[in-house]
Amino acid sequence: MDSELLDFRNYLKNEKGMSVHTVRNYLSDLSQLDRFLKSQKITAIKNGEVNPKTIRGYLTLLHSQKLKKSSMARKLAAIRTFFLFLQKEGTLQINPAKMVATPRQEKVLPKVLSVEEVACLVQAPGQKTVLNLRDRAILETIYSTGIRVEELVRLNVDDFHPKDRLVKIRGKGNRERIVPIGTPAILAIEQYMSRFNPEKKYGDFPLFLNRFGGRLTTRSVGRIVEKYSSQMGKMMRISPHGLRHSFATHLLNNGADLRSIQELLGHSSLSTTQRYTHLSMDHLIKVYDEAHPRSRKKKNESEKE
Repeated sequence: MDSELLDFRNYLKNEKGMSVHTVRNYLSDLSQLDRFLKSQKITAIKNGEVNPKTIRGYLTLLHSQKLKKSSMARKLAAIRTFFLFLQKEGTLQINPAKMVATPRQEKVLPKVLSVEEVACLVQAPGQKTVLNLRDRAILETIYSTGIRVEELVRLNVDDFHPKDRLVKIRGKGNRERIVPIGTPAILAIEQYMSRFNPEKKYGDFPLFLNRFGGRLTTRSVGRIVEKYSSQMGKMMRISPHGLRHSFATHLLNNGADLRSIQELLGHSSLSTTQRYTHLSMDHLIKVYDEAHPRSRKKKNESEKE
């Protein structure tokens, strides 16, 4: 599959405009499939050599390795896209992965912090060093904009527009969106930027730097968020994605509509955004109990009287 994977990589990068991170994940998933096919004595991708039964056998192997169903679904999506590419190139007549059902996903609600917990988290780094200022600015930016971690590390200085209270974000597939950013985040970024080399405060210079002056990686941002959240106790430990979930949940709880949240998060489908309605069910029940004259809470209070 080496030559096919090379062509596929160029297709994803040049024609589909996918990020380096996404392309790397696709190729990693397909390399695992390649090893499985070789173990089955399949050494070339030809019509009939790989069929739906072959793909199901690979998924069965992944399941036996205790892989999460969400990860299995992602790998199957990569396989489908790869075989579709080969089909368009004329290498295959039929996409064998198209007829394989996606594993049923577990309904796991993402962890979110309360507003009070977020306030404690963003203040945790302090302001003693430039790295403390950077870390606080990162936490404030993620919560203020709902930005993905891979989008955060791509931010350049000229993507930040404090006077307009806006940030330009390059999302999946190089799609751009402009989102508002709150005053606390603006102040945190400006305080951090004041420690930059003055000659590098403009243009496509990275907004968030590592200790060596280079662009931060997604893994580094993950460690930063987990570092400060874990300092506040095991129950509060959260990932950058969890902070993004907190952003969306708090917006919904305070009356924002799903369409607006979809735009802010950069979701291509509204169905992806609708998961947050489940996260807000406790809030809705609380509002109902406090507001509806015939709710259980109201009924119990009237019986006591």
